Amino acid sequence: MNRYFDEFEVGVRYPTRTRRISDEDQLAFCRLTAYDVPLFLDDAYAKSLGLAGRLCPSHLIMSFSSAMTGDLFSESLIALVGLERAKFLAPVYPGDTLRTEVEVIEKRPSSKPDRGVVVFRDHVYNQHGAEVFCNDKIILLRRKPSA
Repeated sequence: MNRYFDEFEVGVRYPTRTRRISDEDQLAFCRLTAYDVPLFLDDAYAKSLGLAGRLCPSHLIMSFSSAMTGDLFSESLIALVGLERAKFLAPVYPGDTLRTEVEVIEKRPSSKPDRGVVVFRDHVYNQHGAEVFCNDKIILLRRKPSA
C-alpha cells in the first residue's frame, strides 16, 4: 500500500511482505553481478569454514529488503538520498525467508512544499524471527495530493 510523506508517523513500524531467497535467486544474482566468490557459490567451501552452507551476498539481502520496503512508497518516492548505519547481524542462506519492518526514525518537511524527507530504519528478519540486517534509509517523498 503506497503511503505519502504525511501518512508516516515517527516511531511507528510498518510491516512488509515476505520473500524467500531461492537457490535460483542466489545464482542469478551472482551471475548478474559477476560475484564469483566461493563463499556464495560453493557449499563445500562454505562448510569448510564452519558455516551451514553458502551464504547470500550482502547486496542480495539489501536488494530484496529494498524491494519489500519500496511497496510502502512506490508511487510517492522521489529519491533515495542516502544509506547509513548498515549492519549485517546474522548469516542469511539460500532457502531463508526474509521480512522487513520499516521503522520511521525521523521526518521533516523539505524546502519545497510538495515533499518531505523521511529517515526509515529497515529491520530485516529471517523465518525464525532473528534480525539479520538493519540500515537507515533517507528518502525524499511526495506529500499526499490535495483531493
